[in-house]
Amino acid sequence: MGNLNKKAYIELKNVSRDFGEFKLRHINLKIYENEYFIVLGPTGAGKTLLLELIAGFHNLDDGIIRINQKNMKNIQPYERNIGFVYQDYSLFPHMSVEKNIAFGLNVQNKASNEIKTKVMEIMDKLEINHLKERSPKTLSGGEQQKVALARALIVNPKILLLDEPFSALDPITKKDAMKVVKQIHEDHNLTIIEVTHNQDEAMLGDRLSLIMNGEIIDTGTPKEVFNSPKNKTVANFVGVENILEGEIIKNENGYAEVKTESFKVHCLSKFDSGKVVLFIRPENVVLSKSLFKSSIRNNIKTKVKDMLVISKELIQITLENGIKAYITFSAREDLNLEIGDEIYASFKATAVSLKR
Repeated sequence: MGNLNKKAYIELKNVSRDFGEFKLRHINLKIYENEYFIVLGPTGAGKTLLLELIAGFHNLDDGIIRINQKNMKNIQPYERNIGFVYQDYSLFPHMSVEKNIAFGLNVQNKASNEIKTKVMEIMDKLEINHLKERSPKTLSGGEQQKVALARALIVNPKILLLDEPFSALDPITKKDAMKVVKQIHEDHNLTIIEVTHNQDEAMLGDRLSLIMNGEIIDTGTPKEVFNSPKNKTVANFVGVENILEGEIIKNENGYAEVKTESFKVHCLSKFDSGKVVLFIRPENVVLSKSLFKSSIRNNIKTKVKDMLVISKELIQITLENGIKAYITFSAREDLNLEIGDEIYASFKATAVSLKR
């Protein structure tokens, strides 16, 4: 997304809120102007509560929220210039699509001609003109989402908060909706915060924070969080299924050899010695029946222990040495792979993330 401004546009400093079932504890977060930021976490982690605090729907128990360097204490939700789209879209069932979209402008007492013009413009942009007389209850999930986005965007917010925006959509509609939201982000120069439990959606973000049990436990780019998790807890949640304990045998100029229980691993390391934990994503492990010439330094001979279909495209392969890898159905056919077969598991040194 280009260089981010050094000063945070949205800043949460030591924010806490006990809401009974949901709690947030000591949240420290900086989100930059025009950033697409993801808050990723399991159900019940406090993701929606976090959005509602930024929007001003609840008071804080402790801490400060600043937007554009201004303390939001005593600043009402309608004064924060924020658009909010809930998971269920929260459209008014007694209003037509057109009246739903116009709602915010009517609250602002805008002139009727201005309201009509702006409603037509946003409906044109989102290609929902043909729905203007319809009732929300007659709309598909994708149509409801577009109407909810139009209602949020028509008041020209600087910040857009999205609460699980794609969770109710079928796979095809979801892909289209994700494209729409990314285009809105670019066209409107918005700062967007999306909360989700879905790791595929998390890849939309410029950066993300992982929240669990009401606490932020890791923040970085999707690549950083998914490929180089902070600890075992993060690794387990983001699908790093190869978590190995080992000890550094030697390190030559940052290139280490690590002994694990079953085999040795070559990887990059800032540590010269001692016990470490290694994280290797299963999609970074390549399987082959014979050893092939390449720059890959880790080539481990083992056998296939188990195979599990995990999606319409992928099979999870578990090897006797504990390593897990993903292959496609066509790759399995090409390899003629069966349980008990001898196999080489190969991965690059750079595919290994090493932590204390």
